[in-house]
Amino acid sequence: MEINLISDTVTKPTKGMIDFMLTCEVGDDVFKEDPTVNKLEKKVAELFNMERALFFPSGTMTNQTAIKINTNPGDQLICSKTAHIYNYEGGGVSFNSGVSCKLIDRERGFFNADDVLNTINPPDFYHSPKTSLVCVENTTNKGGGACWELHDLKEIKQVCKKNNLKFHLDGARIWNAAVKKNQDFFEFGNLFDTISVCLSKGLGCPVGSLLLCSEKDYSEAIRIRKVFGGGMRQSGYLAACGLYALDNNIKRLSDDHDRALEISMVLKELSFVKKVEEVETNIIIFEIHQKHNPDSFIDILKNKGVKLIAMGDNKLRLVTHMEYTQNHHEYFLDLLRNISL
Repeated sequence: MEINLISDTVTKPTKGMIDFMLTCEVGDDVFKEDPTVNKLEKKVAELFNMERALFFPSGTMTNQTAIKINTNPGDQLICSKTAHIYNYEGGGVSFNSGVSCKLIDRERGFFNADDVLNTINPPDFYHSPKTSLVCVENTTNKGGGACWELHDLKEIKQVCKKNNLKFHLDGARIWNAAVKKNQDFFEFGNLFDTISVCLSKGLGCPVGSLLLCSEKDYSEAIRIRKVFGGGMRQSGYLAACGLYALDNNIKRLSDDHDRALEISMVLKELSFVKKVEEVETNIIIFEIHQKHNPDSFIDILKNKGVKLIAMGDNKLRLVTHMEYTQNHHEYFLDLLRNISL
């Protein structure tokens, strides 16, 4: 048995998704003549109550486009020190937009309105970069799939409005957060100037993310997508996967959350596990005691057909997803209970 728990990006399209893809109608999306892409963009924009959506190859590109739209070279954005845009997008913030990051150091990738207020550079102090954007990530990847509370986001939004700052959501796993917290996607659309949503993680699509924005920002977004090389032609085949996923794969995310919680409970029982982060969605981050080598644990599991990933500082990560079945789950839980280091 092979079980890949490295990420929820490892999933492959289901037969139903492939069948739907093969029967879709396509055109040239660079000319905005692909009817399936247009349908996906309209559906997602309406889901979040935002004016426009634009289909991209990746979530990194949607985030980078949003940063480019919301800033000018020399500006500074505010984000968590664990944020994906800071840690895992190849320095694109500075390379693509000429922007620096001012980091907030709080637990699990969260921060509050006071943190933002205290991090804004004085607008009349020309020696420091101009603060122009606040970015949050939901769920927080390095925070173990933790979900933001809407009231915290609303308070940050008020700080942004009072200080003329734009507000961007890296919603790579926003589907997980909304399902876990029983939140309406409209709520996020009402709060943020731009939102990035990913289809290729929990929803199980092979490729694709969308940038949600205003009509005004859409014109700039499509130009920036071209500059970044993100224009695709008959991308309706990929967009069809997104349409299928939105109709079939959102509600089932709770299965991934339940299994992740059960895994965390077993991990807490193991003598060589020092700490397990609180689990809300489908990401489990846990720490091995210093006297043990996490590579040894990874190798033991690999030899038993299970893959996971190291995160440094003796921390490891597991991510549940739609290809991690109940049979896999029972096998893995039994395996964990019988491992010794």
